[in-house]
This record gives sequence, C-alpha cells and structure tokens, in this order.
Amino acid sequence: MELKYGSTIFSLELPPDSLAGVVAPSSVVVNKSPADIIEAALDTCDHYFSSFKPGEKVVVVTSDITRYTGSEIYLPLLVERLTCHGIADGDIEILIALGIHRKQTVHEHKKILGSLYGRIQVSDHDCDDHDGLTLIGTTSNGIKVSINRKAIEADHLILTGTIGFHYFAGFGGGRKSVLPGIASRKACMASHFAVLNPGEGAGKNALAVTGNLEGNPVHRAMVEGCAMARPAFILNTVLAADKRIIAAFAGDWRDSHEAGCSFYRERFTYPVAEKGDMVVASCGGFPKDINLIQAHKSMEYASQAIKDNGVMILLAECRDGFGNATFFNWFRYRQLDEFEAALRAHYEINGQTAYSLRQKALRFRIILVSEFPHQQVEEMGMIPAKTLDEAMALAVPMLPVEWRCYLMPEAGSVLPVTPV
Repeated sequence: MELKYGSTIFSLELPPDSLAGVVAPSSVVVNKSPADIIEAALDTCDHYFSSFKPGEKVVVVTSDITRYTGSEIYLPLLVERLTCHGIADGDIEILIALGIHRKQTVHEHKKILGSLYGRIQVSDHDCDDHDGLTLIGTTSNGIKVSINRKAIEADHLILTGTIGFHYFAGFGGGRKSVLPGIASRKACMASHFAVLNPGEGAGKNALAVTGNLEGNPVHRAMVEGCAMARPAFILNTVLAADKRIIAAFAGDWRDSHEAGCSFYRERFTYPVAEKGDMVVASCGGFPKDINLIQAHKSMEYASQAIKDNGVMILLAECRDGFGNATFFNWFRYRQLDEFEAALRAHYEINGQTAYSLRQKALRFRIILVSEFPHQQVEEMGMIPAKTLDEAMALAVPMLPVEWRCYLMPEAGSVLPVTPV
C-alpha cells in the first residue's frame, strides 16, 4: 500500500496474516461537479441573498491554509451571487479565520481565494489586535467573546469552511468560524479551556470528544459565541480524503452545520471489530501534515484502533514544525498530573494539544516519522524515525509474535469505532 508523507509517498507491504484491515472512509459516489454541488447549496439561500442591498458591506469568513476547504471553488461562486444581488466588489471582504495561527503569505492568500485574488480585498484576522476587536457578549460559562470588528461592522456576515471531525469540539466547521476563528486570543483560550472539568486534577470532560456535539461543553461555548455574531448564513463543504468536494451545506448557521455533521459522521466512521497491536497511520500528506498540531488529529483518530501499550507509526512530515512557537515548551512537564496543573494555571490551546499528545505517548508506543530532530521527538515521549522502513524495523520487535495491524492511509479523515 502507498502512504503519503508530505509531498512524497512511502510503500508498505505487510504479511497477509498480520493485516487486520484498512481503515478508510466509505466511498462516496458523486455525480455532480464541485461547482454544481456549491451552486445547488447556494440555491437554497436565495431568501438570504434577496435581503442584501446595494451599498451594504459583506464580510465572508473562511479558513486558513491549514484547513483545505475548497475555498478557491466556492468563494468565486459565492461572490458571483453577491454581485447578482447588487453587492459591489469593493463592499466585499474575505476575512481569514486564523484563530491563533500565523498570518498567511501572499502565495497562501492566492490559493485560498483562487480567481478572486487581486479582485476582492482579503485580510488575516489578528487575535492580538485589540483595536481591531470588539466585545459582543459573555457566554453562560463566563467567556467574554471579543471578535474581529470588521465582522460586526459589516451589514452581513457569511461563514464558510469545511466540516470534519475535531478531537474535542466534536466537529469543525460552522460556529468555529467565529469562535475561535475570528476571536480574541483570550476568548480562543477560554473556549478551549472548557475541555477540562472544573476542579484541580479533574481531567478532561468525557463529552468533549471526537464526533460528539451532545452535551459537549466546548461546542456549547462556540455555539453561544457564534450566536452573538448573528451570521447571515453559512456555507460549509464536506471533502473526500482526496480533497474533492462531495457535499455542501448552506443556510441557517446552526441547522446547516448540524446536518453536515450528521452527513459526515455517517460516512467517515469505520467499524473496528477489535483493536490492533499496531496502527500505521498517514495524515494524508501535505497540507494535512503541515505541522505537528495539525498532525495530532490523525494521531488521535489512530489511537482509537490500538490496544493499550500497542505501537503507532505516524507519518507526519511537519515541514512547518510544531505549528506554534510555544507548543514544544509544554513537554518540560513529564508527568500528566503536573502537566494538567500547569495547563490549568496558564491555559493555552497549544498546551491542550500537547497534553493530549503526551497522554497518548504514555499510553502507546508512538514512532513518529517526521522532519524533526531526533532529540525533540524523544523529549515529547515518542520514538523518532526518518523513513517508514526505519519505523517498521523499530516497531516489529515491540510486537507480539502473532501481531495484527491496521493501516490508515487518511488517518485525519476517518474515525475507527469499536463496539461498546
């Protein structure tokens, strides 16, 4: 089997009796082109567009380069609808929902906007630009929600993005475009802090997990924050593992998102009869393995298919490194209790991801194939390797005589589910 790594490919042959299965999303037959899928979704929003008037300002929020969404396809089609309803190009702005991520390069803006680049104004959200933020309210759990002033001052706010699993918000897309997408750093941190149960040493909330919205405190905080921004509507895509648009959901920001999540859950979970001794997982290549924070998603899903103390090989090039300058600093905390205490004292989103990674590194033996120096990988509690062959040579001696292995060629796109 071929497994993607950055912009290259590794090949792997397993003994037939050791292969437990290939964990992959269900194949989806799509008879429409991506453009036709988007057009059909936008057709359901005519009643929203009809309320737009010439001279009104429209802000369209979309994701940054770390989350491919098909924006170069849907943004031009969305702007075309706005133009048809009298909105001038100069009254439209694309706002990149960076959350706490780095600013985008010119090349990345071009990839996100496609044919609109140079025609429609684009700006990156800055979570630390206090003059560019405005307070819009406080959630039921006390989060003061400040978001990008442009979104509030616009006559119409449209949210776009893609729906997929999220390891503690349940799903991405929808309300995440506002909180954390265009929120202040403090609000971003507070919304993610909801993943922890109240009280020292209480650990992570059991409902803040992949694929779950019901009772999820992180999801609830994000929904409340989004409601305060009063979006006109959303347009969210669903992508196949090869990045093709296979569905789009547009309309009410809450209902359309929930419909998209249900669609995604049905097609991107994979029943696993029993957990394996090893999982070999690829994030799916660039940009899914652009940095370790993004690659952690694949690590999280792959962990659902391994026995305790089993072996995971994760292929994640991480050409952009960790994804945030403070991420690696968290691994100075070696034990989970001191890690959790530090996280509660000085919460960071990157620290939450580091904490989750550290939990898995203690529970499983993780061999990371990446561009990181060996010493850094070891300090995070993982085993370094530069190639898949090297990783396999390290893994096999750790396994029982009759070992069973799952392969996950698109580990960031499918969630293994075992019987309860």
